[in-house]
Amino acid sequence: MAKCEICSKSTVFGHNVSHSIRRTNRSWKPNIRKIKINDNGTIRKAKVCTSCLRSNKVERA
Repeated sequence: MAKCEICSKSTVFGHNVSHSIRRTNRSWKPNIRKIKINDNGTIRKAKVCTSCLRSNKVERA
């Protein structure tokens, strides 16, 4: 399962609910990108979700 290394966002499970209220399984996956980040002066690759990238929770290398 893909997981953000910054906020620990991962896949969430639930149901598709049709008009006749039939329920089938489905999943919501986070938008994960593998990018180079600057981690206390060291450059490394990390899996980060796009909401963390937009909110500047991580510094790109």
